[in-house]
Amino acid sequence: MLTAAGAHGGVLRGLPCLLGVATGMGLMMFLVPLGLGSLVVGLPPLLTALHWGGAAVLLWMSWKIATSPSRVEATPESLSVGYVGAAVFQWVNPKSWLVAASAAGTFLSGGASSPIAQAACLGGLFLLAALPSGLLWLAFGAAVQRVLRGARQRRIFNVAMGVLLALSIGMILR
Repeated sequence: MLTAAGAHGGVLRGLPCLLGVATGMGLMMFLVPLGLGSLVVGLPPLLTALHWGGAAVLLWMSWKIATSPSRVEATPESLSVGYVGAAVFQWVNPKSWLVAASAAGTFLSGGASSPIAQAACLGGLFLLAALPSGLLWLAFGAAVQRVLRGARQRRIFNVAMGVLLALSIGMILR
């Protein structure tokens, strides 16, 4: 998602998407250790709905990326997910839930500081780590944008990014 945002709008126009991913996931990393993760994992129908809902959203995003206009005149706003879309997407993405639950189980301790302080540290650390790493994906997309001069190259890139995103659904539904 960040690579596509960088390729279509450049680093500056992709920043809202990056901030949405980082804050959406950071909030999840804060709330999952406080019990939200137990609720989702403890209710198999909710977990199944999350898996299928996440797969449906990923398929929709794959389609939007693969079929996005390959013209330079296409407005970046019409191609980018934006802050709210990227933040909300973290909450329907089963991979995000797995990462948050794994991090909570690995890094939190019952004998350490209060659960709220630990969850805040985990969420804050994720936010701090996600910003520079996500910026690299945006920059990669922006660099790819310079290589994709013709409509045909941009079309191939869009389709390739859409297909790669669609293929990641296999990891969710297996």
